[in-house]
Amino acid sequence: MGDQLAKAEEFEKKAEKKLTGWGLFGSKYEDAADLFDKSANSFKLAKSWDKAGSTYLKLANCHLKLESKHEASQAYVDAAHCYKKTNITESVSCLDHAVNLLCDIGRLSMAARYLKEIAELYESEQNIEQAVVYYEKSADFYENEEVTASANQCKQKVAQFAAQLEQYQKSIEIYEEVARQSLNNTLLKYGVKGHLLNAGICQLCKGDVIAITNALERYQELDPTFSGTREYRFLADIAAAIDEEDIGNFTDVVKEFDSMTPLDSWKTTLLLRVKEKLKVKELEEDDLT
Repeated sequence: MGDQLAKAEEFEKKAEKKLTGWGLFGSKYEDAADLFDKSANSFKLAKSWDKAGSTYLKLANCHLKLESKHEASQAYVDAAHCYKKTNITESVSCLDHAVNLLCDIGRLSMAARYLKEIAELYESEQNIEQAVVYYEKSADFYENEEVTASANQCKQKVAQFAAQLEQYQKSIEIYEEVARQSLNNTLLKYGVKGHLLNAGICQLCKGDVIAITNALERYQELDPTFSGTREYRFLADIAAAIDEEDIGNFTDVVKEFDSMTPLDSWKTTLLLRVKEKLKVKELEEDDLT
């Protein structure tokens, strides 16, 4: 470890010397870039992440002087991956720089990948609002490049967080759109009932029984096989329990579905919200009688 650190510092000194010394403009930055690259690698091996990150930024600067935007973007990404271990804010900043450079040279699929990575960093920090912003940007870029599966992944993240933030209509629209798109794709078709289930659960959260019934009719038109699925039956039975204001029936329906198809924490959270609303309604009506 100590050896690697000494090597890293030595390479960095030599690189700085190249930049301040005399030399042909191009070759001076090329030579310095080579040394900064070696220095950053040695800092990485020494697990000196901040130093590795700052050295990759110096490398990016050399590539920019040489007008090599692709290489500069890669250096920013390498810096981001080092900072990821110590400084999320700096990591996001580096990835943002990389995205801007990749947009300049028309590498939109790569830009989309790093926008998604920024979203994931924000998600890991529980910064849901910023995560949504970057998942939306990433989805747009993937869509422009016709990378449907990746675009849909990002959209579903947006829908998931929108529902958590009680933006149910936004969530419903995304899940319905993803379901529509997936119907026309042999590889994605199998996921349609899951998307419609998610949209339906968001409809339940809005608590409008007529809207839920209309939605189920729409989903049936969209995918005629849906009415034969456990997901459709589950949504219809829950809607009936809400209409009848029957908490016991609601709980039984959820338990039965969960025993066959385990509910993830997102669905469980939303269904608990529906149950709480139902309880409140029941108490209000008890007060009136």
